[in-house]
Amino acid sequence: MKKLTIETKTDILFALFITCLITANLLGTKITTILGVSISVGIFTYPFSFLITDIITEVWGKKKAYNLILAGFISLIFLLGITYLSVKLQPHARYSYNESYVLIFSSSLRMIIASFIAFALAQSHDVWAFHFWKAKTKGRFLWLRNNASTIVSQFIDTTVFIFIAFYHLTPKFDFAFMWHLIIPYFLFKIAFAIIDTPFCYLGVKWLKKTPESNTIKQTNG
Repeated sequence: MKKLTIETKTDILFALFITCLITANLLGTKITTILGVSISVGIFTYPFSFLITDIITEVWGKKKAYNLILAGFISLIFLLGITYLSVKLQPHARYSYNESYVLIFSSSLRMIIASFIAFALAQSHDVWAFHFWKAKTKGRFLWLRNNASTIVSQFIDTTVFIFIAFYHLTPKFDFAFMWHLIIPYFLFKIAFAIIDTPFCYLGVKWLKKTPESNTIKQTNG
């Protein structure tokens, strides 16, 4: 069996990154309870996007990582447009679930808007912070830059997203209540960031394990 090239592996990571974003936005309206804390089911996919960003940044450098973010941003805009169109189109007479369809995906519209604003800010910070810590540590301690960049970026993402998506959604969702949502959700994301550290090492090793990796390493210094 022919070995995957570094370009093919990178394409796979790009595809997984886009899948994580779309899945989190389409499924994220459902709330579940873990350890007594109410969280969106989107938490099971969205944190993986930061893991993939860090793997791409470590191997390819800042330019490729920003291309990844741009691809994700464009995909979210496209998703927003398609979702809006699908909600507004009149249903066929045989389709009896339109009320539920509109209820679910209308909620998704505000979440998608919140998501791509939070996404752009958090992911851009993640790439910048990853390079900042890489320079400070002279390329050592991947675990440090992986966690230091992701934890702060997740705080930005969580805070911006929750305020845009839920603030004044009902009278209950006031400024103080926003922090009741943000803090536990952010703590879960910190836990995910720490847990995914070994996978960051494995992902970097997997992506570099090709003949082309020497060329990439020379290009990125």
